Amino acid sequence: VQLQASGGGSVQTGGSLRLSCAASGMIFSLYDMNWYRQAPGKRRELVAAITSVTNTNYTDAVKGRFTISRDNAKNTVFLQMDSLKPDDTAVYYCNAERMTVPTMTRLTYWGQGTQVTVSS
Repeated sequence: VQLQASGGGSVQTGGSLRLSCAASGMIFSLYDMNWYRQAPGKRRELVAAITSVTNTNYTDAVKGRFTISRDNAKNTVFLQMDSLKPDDTAVYYCNAERMTVPTMTRLTYWGQGTQVTVSS
């Protein structure tokens, strides 16, 4: 399984970026897909999630500014980030998770991370 994240970069406050995460070696449609971020000196935190049936959830800090989506035909998950703030500066990681049946084993995979820097 490989998760290849891209789309990071440097923007000014109020700008936008669109992150992509292309998956391979897995049945993409079966997985819940998540975006995490980790700022220097801070814990990795869940930013946005989209389930295999496209239910979405966001951390409060990004609600109304970020949108997660997926394209199962392209095995790709996206994170549209608008109205970016300096506090959004972090390395962003994509994550794939599913629970197998009937063993109920949790499978989780991580991408390599992409840097997002927002300057004031």
